[in-house]
Amino acid sequence: MGGSILCFGEIMLRLSPPGRELLLQTPKLDVWVAGAEANVATQLARLGHDVRMASRVPDNDLGRSALTVLRGHGVDISGIACAGERMGLYFVTAGAGLRATEVVYDRAHSAFAEAPPAAWDWPALLAGVDRLHLSGITPALGPGPAAVALAAVEAAAARGVPISFDGNFRAKLWARWDGDPRSILGRLVAEADLLFGNHRDIALLLDRPFAGSGEARRRAAAEAAFQAFPKLQMIASTARHVEHVDLNRLSARVDTRDAVAETEEVVLAGIVDRIGGGDAFCAGVLHALRTGGDPARAAATGLALAALKHSLPGDASLFRQADIDAYLAGGLDVRR
Repeated sequence: MGGSILCFGEIMLRLSPPGRELLLQTPKLDVWVAGAEANVATQLARLGHDVRMASRVPDNDLGRSALTVLRGHGVDISGIACAGERMGLYFVTAGAGLRATEVVYDRAHSAFAEAPPAAWDWPALLAGVDRLHLSGITPALGPGPAAVALAAVEAAAARGVPISFDGNFRAKLWARWDGDPRSILGRLVAEADLLFGNHRDIALLLDRPFAGSGEARRRAAAEAAFQAFPKLQMIASTARHVEHVDLNRLSARVDTRDAVAETEEVVLAGIVDRIGGGDAFCAGVLHALRTGGDPARAAATGLALAALKHSLPGDASLFRQADIDAYLAGGLDVRR
């Protein structure tokens, strides 16, 4: 599988009311370790990959508990510093029927967001690494994290380390400060060979709409991105159709510069939790590519883990290769 994958981003705690209750309808909250990059790292580690996490958490019970969880899943936490004042939090109120899921962020001035650029020793963090993975959430946190994200990709690019970037546009986070998401995200994508994003992400990056619908629009967006970003070699994306909160349809595709691999649409009924599904997709694509898979296998494996994640509460996908194989083989009867 090569060297290590380094996932860089904020580790948070997610708090959710039990079941389908409203926030604080009763005085109980379920707590999970969360964060887009941490979710990718967790799933990749559970699939047997050598994965490191670069982040920063406070040196208190919250931070140490998060480290314990990540370590327990097999993630190398040696690149996570314990410093700063507070843990980033977010609250998820699960939707039901025609009531959408709601997210409330409480992550301003977190240990990660307040870390100065000097806190990150990129030569040490990237030693032995053959892929850096990060997302658009980090630069959305403010000017400091945006500068650090840019420094990370510049350091990786200077060392010839491939970069995968998940668009993960978060309008609520960008709205908190006067950053320019198009410019900042464009500089990050310019160094990536693999982009996780769809036509809407590309429209934001290129400041242009894409006409039409379906496959034609997605291919037009991919071709425009390949033209704008010479280092970019692959774009992985999903398409979701929401019937209601408990019933979605999902498909996946991988675009390269000269080909497309697309899956059939699957029906996701009785959804337990869709948060983290995109991170599971990223992990599935990276897993397939790192184990010799072609774009078609990458799309299928990404979709498999994304679909499976919808059956699991919490943020992280926690499946093994046997679960992927069983999903791809089909059949939903009890496995004895």
